[in-house]
Amino acid sequence: INFLIGVILGFVGGMELQMFGASIDMADLVGIAMVRELGCIMTGIIMSGRTGAAFAAEIGSMKVNQEIDALKTLGFSPLDFLVMPRMLALVIMMPLLTAYGNVMGMLGGGMIAPLFGVTLSQYYHELVGSIDLANYTAGIFKSVFFGLIVAGAGCLKGMQSGNSSSAVGMATTSAVVTAITAIIA
Repeated sequence: INFLIGVILGFVGGMELQMFGASIDMADLVGIAMVRELGCIMTGIIMSGRTGAAFAAEIGSMKVNQEIDALKTLGFSPLDFLVMPRMLALVIMMPLLTAYGNVMGMLGGGMIAPLFGVTLSQYYHELVGSIDLANYTAGIFKSVFFGLIVAGAGCLKGMQSGNSSSAVGMATTSAVVTAITAIIA
């Protein structure tokens, strides 16, 4: 998804910048937009649909099968045993996935650059010059919170799920919608 976002951003930016003879600046546009905003947002949205939904479905199914009640009976806290490991895992993985998504997005922009007379070497040098540590850090920092949002929504909706299979489906859908809305907000 990030690769395609980079292609789209590069194409739209290249079309507009070409009118001003500034096609090389498409690398700046793609690079800054990917590392500051789009890389972490798109990664968060994809993780909402994939991992947030999986968390809600798994925990919801455990509730239907009364496995959560069994954990409570045995003296285990479902929050400590089910929620915290998932939250920690996603908080650690989101920055790594965002960094990978950023690279893929910038590669996507690079694939479209030759259409506007920008060589890959020019694109690379302009890209490296435009991305600074502050922009990169801002995107990575946001991704940590997006990981908390996705895992939190998935686990919360799974724990709040009803005791039927249709309730698990509704909880899964609700987790995805909640996480995406929170990420966009």
